[in-house]
Amino acid sequence: MEYRYGKNINYEDFSSGRVLYHVKGMTNFPVRLAQEIYRRCLEHSPKKNDIALYDCCCGGGYLLTVLGFLNQDTIRKIIGSDIDMEMLNVAEKNLSLLHEEGINKRIAEIEQMIASFQKQSHIEARKSAIKLKSMIRSSIEFKLFHADALKEINLGEKPDIIITDLPYGNLVDWNSDEENVIDKLLDSLHGICSSDTIIGICMDKKTKVRNEKFIRLERQKIGKRKFEILRKR
Repeated sequence: MEYRYGKNINYEDFSSGRVLYHVKGMTNFPVRLAQEIYRRCLEHSPKKNDIALYDCCCGGGYLLTVLGFLNQDTIRKIIGSDIDMEMLNVAEKNLSLLHEEGINKRIAEIEQMIASFQKQSHIEARKSAIKLKSMIRSSIEFKLFHADALKEINLGEKPDIIITDLPYGNLVDWNSDEENVIDKLLDSLHGICSSDTIIGICMDKKTKVRNEKFIRLERQKIGKRKFEILRKR
């Protein structure tokens, strides 16, 4: 795949567990790819700023937090939901890093670790935290709530862009016995989309998207994964 927006640079400042919080079972997402998907969605969107960004399977909020830092110029509000309450607690801590109060708290935590353990990794983490703090130029609002993405989602507003990463189509992870998870997920998302909402969804490359309620705008394969960009019919 040819990258049009995701720069080929070092993204180590975003490494999970370095500055961004991490817990066992929390999935990450390639930063360059996340930025590429978001900017391609923005390209298709009639809105170019003041974006309300939603992830219906946000987990620990890694994807949303990274996009928040990298897109201070276009994102107004970040919304995340997940079925796992423990992960939502982590997501709240991560998204708080987009505000000076949250990043200052994290810097203080890292400095305490430096004082206690004198590890080089903690010193590097402090440098990264200071870099991330310097990226904050706007106050991005965020909201998190508990929801099963395969059922009706009570979002309360129409998002401009939805980006989510499916947990590899594993039905156990979804607590569902549905044969076609992606189709059921898109049915749920259909109810919260406006005609202008753009969806970027990443999944196993074997997963087939057949939901006739949406129009495919793009499809790209990346290794064992792929992403599709969709719009409501």
